Amino acid sequence: MEVRTRFAPSPTGYLHIGGVRTALFNWLFARHNKGKFILRIEDTDTGRSTEEAVNVILDGMKWLDLEWDEGPFFQSKRLDIYKEHVEKLLSNGMAYRCYCSAEELKRRKEEAFKKGLKPKYDGKCRDRHDKPEGVSCVVRFKSPTSGTTVIRDMIRGNVYFDNSELDDLIIMRSDGMPTYNLCVVVDDFTMGITHVIRGDDHLNNTPRQVLLYNAFGNKPPQFAHVSMILGDDKARLSKRHGATSVTAYRDMGYLPEALINYLARLGWSHGDQEIFSMKELVEHFSLENVGKSSAVFNPEKLIWLNTHYIKEKDNEELAGLLLPFIEKMGYKAEGDKRLPLIVGTLKERVKTLEEMASSAEFYFKDDFEYDGKAERKFLKAENRELLISIKNGLSFLEPFDHNGVEGVFVKVMEETEKKLGKIAQPVRVALTGGTVSPGIFETIEAMGKEKTLMRLERAIEKIKESVAVQDV
Repeated sequence: MEVRTRFAPSPTGYLHIGGVRTALFNWLFARHNKGKFILRIEDTDTGRSTEEAVNVILDGMKWLDLEWDEGPFFQSKRLDIYKEHVEKLLSNGMAYRCYCSAEELKRRKEEAFKKGLKPKYDGKCRDRHDKPEGVSCVVRFKSPTSGTTVIRDMIRGNVYFDNSELDDLIIMRSDGMPTYNLCVVVDDFTMGITHVIRGDDHLNNTPRQVLLYNAFGNKPPQFAHVSMILGDDKARLSKRHGATSVTAYRDMGYLPEALINYLARLGWSHGDQEIFSMKELVEHFSLENVGKSSAVFNPEKLIWLNTHYIKEKDNEELAGLLLPFIEKMGYKAEGDKRLPLIVGTLKERVKTLEEMASSAEFYFKDDFEYDGKAERKFLKAENRELLISIKNGLSFLEPFDHNGVEGVFVKVMEETEKKLGKIAQPVRVALTGGTVSPGIFETIEAMGKEKTLMRLERAIEKIKESVAVQDV
């Protein structure tokens, strides 16, 4: 039997972290078992579903490299299939038309509540066969009123539901629109889904869906209900705990590898291993190692992983990822051959691409202001000749690389009998405006010859102007 899993989000908002973990677990299970992963868009809620939200889902899945084998399928384009299956249930007596008005239903539920009874539909129309003209109706599934439905969950073991507690759920509204539980069941068995891995907030729907499978004469898939993701206060993860949208993490400069690695470990484990490549995740993933307890979202752990993946990333690839963050700040960097060298100077000291872009600004901004304290301490008359010597040495340097730059500094150190720090700090202030930067040789190589010479000349002129003012 080919394993077939699915991810079935509703396009009514952003792509939630919890949803992506569900998609990832389905994807990994399918890949581990050499099966198929299907993407289905559950867009029957026409009032809330939007094309923009669909695009957010597709973009997020592509960014995380969770490619699907079939789909995306849209429920809104399968309405005829659902209606056909509703008619099957009506014809075999497993469903019936209910003509009770909303006001009538509300009144009867209130009466049941006052009597201490479960306020569910009382089955008034279960055995009704007439079709009154001009009266709208819904279609209800005729649930069994006795017995037990057992869900054999691959994570939680057997879960038992008393059928007498279940309602005769509506499977088609009065406007002819099929409802969630009906659509999901029809989709899953017509698409050959063998395993349904989803959040445990769906567990209460599962007995109703199993009963629908039985009514259609189909074997239910195997179910695995994953615990919810909680915030650090043990409440369900929400915006108050920080970003919950996958695209928000992309826009903040997290790498997809870091988010995938983090979400995989959120409720699943393989010994004490923390860092996994996608290949390793596929190799080791199993539902047996998915925990029953809710996982707590830890932003610090995600940042730690992101820092690791930034350090490990190839400079050329990292430069391409950084480019939109640089250009978002207003600097044109496309085609800038310095970018791989720039990221190489910063990757060991930043946590996100957004932070890297901010740290890289001094490489692109020529009209920066000098830090006042740094200017007074280092851009002074006695260092003017020092800067001139460095500038002259760099002017004739070919190739303009780390070793060559270091050689220029060594020569000036010998000529002036000054230690590196005494030379590097005035140069650093001249190039960056402040006293903090990556290593001076790496910084100069990454900045490039043209900008380095221009900024040294600017600092030399600044000192000259300051001395002239003092003389006056």
